[in-house]
Amino acid sequence: MNQKNSLGLNNCFLDLNDPIQLFKKWMDEAKKSEPNDPNALSLATSNNENIPSVRMVLLKEFNQNGFVFYTNLNSQKGNELKDNPKASMCFHWKSLLRQIRISGTVTQVEDRVADQYYNSRGYESRIGAWASKQSNELANRDELMNLIKEFKQKYNDEKNVPRPSHWSGWNLSPSSIEFWLDGDSRIHERLKYTVDKNGNWIKSLLSP
Repeated sequence: MNQKNSLGLNNCFLDLNDPIQLFKKWMDEAKKSEPNDPNALSLATSNNENIPSVRMVLLKEFNQNGFVFYTNLNSQKGNELKDNPKASMCFHWKSLLRQIRISGTVTQVEDRVADQYYNSRGYESRIGAWASKQSNELANRDELMNLIKEFKQKYNDEKNVPRPSHWSGWNLSPSSIEFWLDGDSRIHERLKYTVDKNGNWIKSLLSP
């Protein structure tokens, strides 16, 4: 039986006033059904000429303050976010036929937060953060591999690899969150939460 919530949507939308709680419910379900990286999302940014770009990144944390991912701050997305701190995220879970879109403003996470996550990564990943000049052109693959060797020699104690100052996290503080469920004959179900001027979440139904 296809149960409905109070808005007439599929019961997977529940009846919650807080979209972060609903996001957690959907993420928990995705972790059970998605074969790889349920925390993968497409991240859209734009440069100072308003040219958009999008790529896949991994969500590493979320709470009432926002959604956190990590990157080289001098990468294309890092530089674009410095110029224009507006961004959008899109999660798509094929196994659940669901999608979530999040838009808002990004700020850099505190150093202690970045340090904590960086130190939880594997040794090779921490070295990679030093060696990779993310988004810059390589003369050849050996150039990168040689840099990895150099930084392994410099930081040969696997328990003591400092975080590069150019590597940190961004927190996207959402102004809107939209939940989408695939429907028959493309009559999809869409529920959007938007922050009002008082900081309250307002729910609205969207046409497919």
